[in-house]
Amino acid sequence: MKQRTLGRGLTVSSLGLGCMGMSEFYGAGDEAESLATLHRALDLGVTFLDTADMYGPFTNERLVGKAIAGRRDEVVLATKFGIERDPDDHARRGVNGRPDYLRRACDASLQRLGVDHIDLYYQHRVDPDVPVEETWGALAELVAQGKVRHLGISEAAPGVVRRAHAVHPITAGQYEYSLFTRDPEDEIIATFRELGIGLVAYSPLGRGFLTGAITSADQFEAGDFRAANPRFQGENFAANRELVVQIERIAEDKGVTPAQLALAWVLAQGEDIVPIPGTKRRSYLEQNVAALDVALTAQELAALEKAAPRDAVAGERYPAASLPRITS
Repeated sequence: MKQRTLGRGLTVSSLGLGCMGMSEFYGAGDEAESLATLHRALDLGVTFLDTADMYGPFTNERLVGKAIAGRRDEVVLATKFGIERDPDDHARRGVNGRPDYLRRACDASLQRLGVDHIDLYYQHRVDPDVPVEETWGALAELVAQGKVRHLGISEAAPGVVRRAHAVHPITAGQYEYSLFTRDPEDEIIATFRELGIGLVAYSPLGRGFLTGAITSADQFEAGDFRAANPRFQGENFAANRELVVQIERIAEDKGVTPAQLALAWVLAQGEDIVPIPGTKRRSYLEQNVAALDVALTAQELAALEKAAPRDAVAGERYPAASLPRITS
């Protein structure tokens, strides 16, 4: 398995695995298949696993912990804190960056994962009511205690990134990045490269749109959050589907799947960028891994830019009610 380095020293597989969908947000889960997928990922060398306490909530960390039992030394394990869900209504969420909260959250994650340290611990969302310096001061203590090896941040503005990084070096930032979501190109990528921070790209397949498998807005099963996602609704869906058709044609000419082409595009954006496509099936995992062998020429990159221009995607990437949590 090819490897890449995040920040100033965290070496990970060039492709990671996002585990969220195994427990929630993308329809019904299948624990047996999810465990088989996780084990297959490790066998293939995809050892950079991504989870969070809020996925499930809590159940995804337990699933990952079960999967890596006995294989901990093979894994670079990333999890997150900071999004609290109402125990009586999981759809209701808040953001918490208080030091006392994150200390408890870290201990709880260690227990659920069945490990004695977390390789990469992200602040999932920045709490607008708590100075980031306070949060990161407490995170630095976790590193000093050996509970956490590296620190990360997610969906934070460049100025916030700089403030956090001044307290303790950020190894990686996790942001949505794909042919369908180019926001990090505005300032984040340049800021990260200036500071020596790696970019972990979540949803590199446009939440499945770029696979070509989603051809109707009516095909989502119960519990799939994409049914309420603006990009998958009405006229937005139709416009975005047309973009995917153009990408499919380029993939066909190259002899790869649309998903492999989309992942190859992310990988081609820099050695400091690591995509973490999510899947809960072995067959898709294996297809994704094959993207590591897809090299894109300058002409192909230009064709993709023409087929899916930076501002062509229709619709916000989250429902309106969620946007404030990702723009702080």
